[in-house]
Amino acid sequence: MHDKLCQNSPMRTRSVRHRGGTGTRVRSAAGSLSLLCALLCSILLAQHAAGAKVWVLEIDGAIGPASADYFIRSLEDAEEADVDLVVLRLDTPGGLDKSMRDMIKVLLASRVPVATYVSPNGARAASAGTYIMYASHVAAMAPATNIGSSTPVSIGGGGSPLPFPQSPQPQDPPADETASDGKENGEETGEENAGEPAATPATPMERKVVNDAVAYIRGIAELRGRNVEWAEQTVREASNLPARDALDQNVIDLVVEDLDELLAALDGETIAVEGGEVTLDTSDNQIERIEPDWRYELLGIIADPNVAYLLLMIGVYGLIFEFYNPGTGVGGVAGIICLLLGAYALQMLPVNYAGLALVIVGLGLLAAEAFTPSFGVLGTGGVIAFLVGSIILFDTDLPGYRVSIPIILAMTAATAGLVVFVAGAAMRAWRSPVVSGGEALIGAEAVALEDFDSEGSVRAAGEVWHARSEGPVAKGAALTVTSREGLDLTVEPREQGEPNGP
Repeated sequence: MHDKLCQNSPMRTRSVRHRGGTGTRVRSAAGSLSLLCALLCSILLAQHAAGAKVWVLEIDGAIGPASADYFIRSLEDAEEADVDLVVLRLDTPGGLDKSMRDMIKVLLASRVPVATYVSPNGARAASAGTYIMYASHVAAMAPATNIGSSTPVSIGGGGSPLPFPQSPQPQDPPADETASDGKENGEETGEENAGEPAATPATPMERKVVNDAVAYIRGIAELRGRNVEWAEQTVREASNLPARDALDQNVIDLVVEDLDELLAALDGETIAVEGGEVTLDTSDNQIERIEPDWRYELLGIIADPNVAYLLLMIGVYGLIFEFYNPGTGVGGVAGIICLLLGAYALQMLPVNYAGLALVIVGLGLLAAEAFTPSFGVLGTGGVIAFLVGSIILFDTDLPGYRVSIPIILAMTAATAGLVVFVAGAAMRAWRSPVVSGGEALIGAEAVALEDFDSEGSVRAAGEVWHARSEGPVAKGAALTVTSREGLDLTVEPREQGEPNGP
């Protein structure tokens, strides 16, 4: 038995070694798996420790195409970046209806909670800003701020969709005039006196627009569970509320001193967004401020009605210069670029197409004045059409979205003078006689180089030509070229006192 055990010992030893190697690899795999799990847990814990991702946007000023584009693109980027909360710091006197509605459409469909915060102290969410506050998932205000004055302002002609007013600040109001009824002195709301109910809209168009605005804000208020009655009141009567009263009347959700207090108040809150609910964990946050980029700056410049108007005029001037002096290409290239930029700006602004048509008709009449002996009728009509069209070009009464009258007058005078001058110069050039080429010989003086009866040699324009004549010609006689065919001229005796050459 002992001999067999000894003989089997090597086998047993190898067997033991074999089992030992397998156990080592199993333990190694188990250790690797444990390490991987620990690493994943560390990553998750690190992400959790980093806190919620909060983006802070800021709109300070009138709401227009540039601010709407900035807000919409930022909100879309926030959804792609899995941002937990977007805070919009708002201070606006109002703005354009189209830009406001574009922002609200994206806001209502957002899967990322948006908290609109009216700050700093002294800021306001007037007019269009009130609608944005109502549409936000969370509406918050700093203590010394106000909200309201949302009556649409009537526009010239009274027949187009109305933008919202940029409400002027009240001038030295008493301390209690903005608390109970929320109305500000001097608001452009159709009120005869501040503090009295607004008059009923006088025309069917005004009633139509006000009722549309009321229905729009009531729908948003019902969706967000906010004060529906006051929402209608701020449209019909331009009511305005300070922050504390807005909180008491369920117009907003929070009154907080600063951003940190806002985030602390939202910690643990469950917010309904598109597609479900989100519970916020804002105990520890990664706050990132989203600054406007070059696109915002560009839109902010070209969406200014004065700039858009000047771009259109520079484009017209550039094309006129190119037609007057073709071949350089500078005027044509600059004109086309400016016209395209101006057209891009117009499609973002509330354009009155009747005004745009009058501007085009005015330019056409001014150009026709140089070609038609109308004794100034077309020119006068062109100046009037251009001037009126420029005044009503933008369909709004908002101070920030109208063309300056001095700019209009300067452009009208410059355009009238330039168009008449260029068209007149072109007409004079078309009517002037030919001074070069073969046609320039017609009517020119020729001198006979020999005596001939019907055909002979003459000198004209410094060259010797073969000429034909219906009668005899003496050597040295002065002749007039009446026609040219190839290298042959037809001449006739020159009359006494006939000018030399064309």
